[in-house]
Amino acid sequence: MSAQPATTPEQQQAAGDPGSPDGLKAGLKNRHLSMIAIGGVIGAGLFVGSSAGIAKAGPGILVSYALVGLMVVFVMRMLGEMSAANPTSGSFSAYADRALGRWAGFSIGWLYWFFWVVVLAVEATAGAKILEGWWPAVPQWGWALIVMVVLTATNLVSVGSYGEFEFWFAGIKVVAIAAFIVVGGLAVFGVLPHSDNEGAGLAHLSDHGGFLPNGPGAILTGVLLVVFSFMGSEIVTLAAGESENPQRAVTKATNSVIWRIAVFYLGSIFVVVTLLPWDSKAIADDGSYVAALDSIGIPHAGDIMNVIVLTAVLSCLNSGLYTASRMAFSLGQRGDAPAAFARTNARGVPAAAILGSVVFGFVAVWFNYQWPDTVFTFLLNSSGAVALFVWLVICFSQLRMRGIILRENPEKLIVRMWLFPYLTWATIAMISFVLVYMLTDKDGREQVLLSALVAALVVAFALVRDRLVAGRAIDPAASSDASAKETAAP
Repeated sequence: MSAQPATTPEQQQAAGDPGSPDGLKAGLKNRHLSMIAIGGVIGAGLFVGSSAGIAKAGPGILVSYALVGLMVVFVMRMLGEMSAANPTSGSFSAYADRALGRWAGFSIGWLYWFFWVVVLAVEATAGAKILEGWWPAVPQWGWALIVMVVLTATNLVSVGSYGEFEFWFAGIKVVAIAAFIVVGGLAVFGVLPHSDNEGAGLAHLSDHGGFLPNGPGAILTGVLLVVFSFMGSEIVTLAAGESENPQRAVTKATNSVIWRIAVFYLGSIFVVVTLLPWDSKAIADDGSYVAALDSIGIPHAGDIMNVIVLTAVLSCLNSGLYTASRMAFSLGQRGDAPAAFARTNARGVPAAAILGSVVFGFVAVWFNYQWPDTVFTFLLNSSGAVALFVWLVICFSQLRMRGIILRENPEKLIVRMWLFPYLTWATIAMISFVLVYMLTDKDGREQVLLSALVAALVVAFALVRDRLVAGRAIDPAASSDASAKETAAP
């Protein structure tokens, strides 16, 4: 499907189309935005990766999740402040462009796009493994291809179809975790009928070596393991630009992020570490959530979790493609990406931006099958710390944008960062500490160094590009003066 010429806000208004100011259609309903906001912080990493954190930190992993959750709450509050004042599909990239300079918006926009197209490959492969287990007649690469094609088609149809798919995907995740917390909580205290769990109450938080069996330092190790499972909470601020009431959507999402993290992350992990001892072999072998369900006596726990994980994977794929395409669209609008990316078709969909993003995703999937331990590992590690870079840029942008908003449109400062600027600087210090601490960890060190290398190359390219653009802007004037003198000379 080829992109048609871009539609302008004036053309949309003349046609009676409630489009957003940047040419996209406001096709996301309030229920879509609400569920995207709730489900955005629930990734497949919560279900799959939490067992590694529990093994490292024991029950103290709760502190790790709480620390990272607090950091995300602060970052989302800052992003909410800027997004409520100026909702746009470019979100923090557009704010960095305004607050820090063209180089910053260009760099963080492309790094974020790179992060999500690599995620497309990771999630497509994860989903394909589950589907191949159910229907082995279709090879794994075939399932990856089917999943990518279906979700690409969904995003190409309209933003409303993306919102509808995400509404149901996120809804399944939310209902599943809520049921897990309620049922597991009852089993923890021995009041769940017919439960196989002994109902030890809070004893498992301290009866196997204490709350911090591996020492206080394990909390920081846990932080490194769980921090990336929170990536995606900022998607709602990109999607808000295509909603009926962007300011209301952003304000609601920002104000609800505290309870979302508290319930879904801390609540579900609390149930796991109270149902079973942290060093239980079942957690290591089967995964934390499957082990917890098995301990209660829920039949077919593994199959149930596979369905939930597949839903989380498809949700992440769907949102990843949407997010990457909207960032590419915003970069195209600002002249930082091919102009075709900034065009929308008759349905208000940036088809070229979607197809450009998914092509790289397909290539990354091929790398994953062809060179999983070399090329694809490099892609993974070189995008691994981008989440922390994004959060840092959000913090620094908010420091400058607060003054710009107050100077130009103070009435738009609907959402305010608490204790500004002290909490903003404290958040910068927290993120910086995590990045530095990652250098002490073998896997973390490789991620930080490779991500920093890629970021440095992108920033260098942006600075050189800005210098060349500035030079071209000056040269025509100089050449016209020279030609004028030559004409006058005879």
